[in-house]
Amino acid sequence: MPEETASPTAPAAGPAAGPVVGFDLDMTLVDSSDGITATLRAALGEAGVEVSAEDTWPWHGMPLERILAGLAPGLGEDELAAVQERYRALYPDLGVASVRAFPGAAEALAAPAAHGGRSLVVSAKHAPNVHRVLAATGLAAALGPDDVAGDLFAEAKGVRLRAEGATAYVGDHPGDVAAARTAGAVAVVVPTGAHDADALRAAGADVVLASLADFPAWLAGHVREPAGAGGFGEGRVPGRG
Repeated sequence: MPEETASPTAPAAGPAAGPVVGFDLDMTLVDSSDGITATLRAALGEAGVEVSAEDTWPWHGMPLERILAGLAPGLGEDELAAVQERYRALYPDLGVASVRAFPGAAEALAAPAAHGGRSLVVSAKHAPNVHRVLAATGLAAALGPDDVAGDLFAEAKGVRLRAEGATAYVGDHPGDVAAARTAGAVAVVVPTGAHDADALRAAGADVVLASLADFPAWLAGHVREPAGAGGFGEGRVPGRG
């Protein structure tokens, strides 16, 4: 399992003939809320900080260092760094087993290939744990070895997405909308995380889907639209601003 952190500007695997779609992981492709909460409670509890599931929920999808700083503002920099390392050590045992792919996740990941494209997963989660979750949920089969990146959030995700030629990015967080904007990609969101549809629209999402089950049909329609109308055009990758 890869242990290195992916660079936000790692070279693309080569141009695809069709849409290149990036997906967020936590609360977009997978429901990881129980495992994240359990691991946060354990790691912070060891440092003397007690938190509830309600405390942790609004932070899901954020980079770990921001989560910990928000949940434990009384801890010093060195203490927070130690809790972060402890979280990453505990997550494979406490976090991965409870993760479940959302309905439609596998079909959504497979959809770009049906139009000659490819899928990516670009996540704020620590890269080794991204790979663990994808393997545990059976979603890794739809992805190539260079199609997964972790430790990136918001605009930093967008840098990686642009380097990969991404034409759309699917997420559940305002930071995912920022990622799509940075990449010049279509911002597609699902309200399966801590932010509802109205909040995601207010953040500037281009497309709000009820769930990932709606993504293949949306993509098929978008691919058929003329490129000048904001679509991909059949078999083409749109230009990005």
